[in-house]
Amino acid sequence: MVMKNASIIIIGAGIGGLTAALTLQHFGFRVRIYEQADSLSEVGAGLTISPNANHALNFLGLEAAIADASIIPASGGVRHYQTREMLVTNNRSKTPRQLYGADYLQIHRADLHKILQHAAELNDPACIHTGYKLSELSQTDEAVTAGFANGQRVSAAAVIGCDGIHSFVREALFGKKVPRFTGYIAWRGLVPTERLSEGILEPDSAICTGPNQTFTRYAVRGGKLLNYVAIAKRSGWEVESWSVRSDPAEVLAEFSEWSADVREMIAATPAENLHKWALFDRDPLTTWTNGRITLLGDAAHAMLPFMGQGAAMAIEDGLVLGRAFAASNSPQQALQRYQRARHERTSFVLLESRENIKRLQRPDTHGYNQHTHKNEEQLGLFGYNPATVEI
Repeated sequence: MVMKNASIIIIGAGIGGLTAALTLQHFGFRVRIYEQADSLSEVGAGLTISPNANHALNFLGLEAAIADASIIPASGGVRHYQTREMLVTNNRSKTPRQLYGADYLQIHRADLHKILQHAAELNDPACIHTGYKLSELSQTDEAVTAGFANGQRVSAAAVIGCDGIHSFVREALFGKKVPRFTGYIAWRGLVPTERLSEGILEPDSAICTGPNQTFTRYAVRGGKLLNYVAIAKRSGWEVESWSVRSDPAEVLAEFSEWSADVREMIAATPAENLHKWALFDRDPLTTWTNGRITLLGDAAHAMLPFMGQGAAMAIEDGLVLGRAFAASNSPQQALQRYQRARHERTSFVLLESRENIKRLQRPDTHGYNQHTHKNEEQLGLFGYNPATVEI
């Protein structure tokens, strides 16, 4: 392999960055990951690992660890916000493995992150560097140099910007573009299930939908925690950050006309486990790559949460990126192959995520049914395998 000894810098130690690092390590590349946080702590809440993303994790040898930390939901669907009527039933259970060759899972984001981090550090105990905030980026025909706020400078054959929705790498490459506020606010809560009435979490997972509002919920950590995301159309607060605390009373006021079970879940939320953020929309970038530098995950294609595929797209990106390096003779060739393989798919998912909120939060809730329902599975997203797709 021409690039066997190439050193690659990853900016950001999130799920996408760690997946990319693991894949590159798998193919024999030296990876250094630079994270601006001073430590990698437990953050976030629940996420879904659909079969398309699960293929990547299985390829990396993580199937057993992921299975131990996750839940396979047996039943689910879309429910009316007041009557609790099941508008659409979706009982997956083992069906995704039979249809697509991998399971549909639900997991705490921190648990997935810990599994990825542990695997990367088993390959190279010194691969992750915390307390490194990127402040400068430059490249020549031969290398890329990254400068950090702590005064350190490092060079490598390529830089992968996995630094999230407020990506410094993206701005350095393509300038600052102001996103559009969608008019929606989201709240994410984690509730100990021991605080909830028996039988309240039936089916295993559900999207409850009403005019201008949705409430998505499912269990994580072996059923000990309920994860939910409540979304409402509301103006007057526009902070795009996952770290802003909220009070359950605020969410209860927003969802005061909803069914008793939803209000019970909100009321049972510990205040320290409830955060809110404003939802901003971004158009797909025409390109992610410039020479030896590219973007991955939210840095490349931040998408609204209405399709539940944000983390899955980052995981797919990470595996395809590593495969592109293994199949190429230069970093520039690898990054172009990676972008060609990923751009159309991620742009499609980004745009469909934007459209899905219109389908879900329709004014006539009873008009939502199997015919108007269009989720990630019906769009064909689960049939994609990043471990085998052509690059």
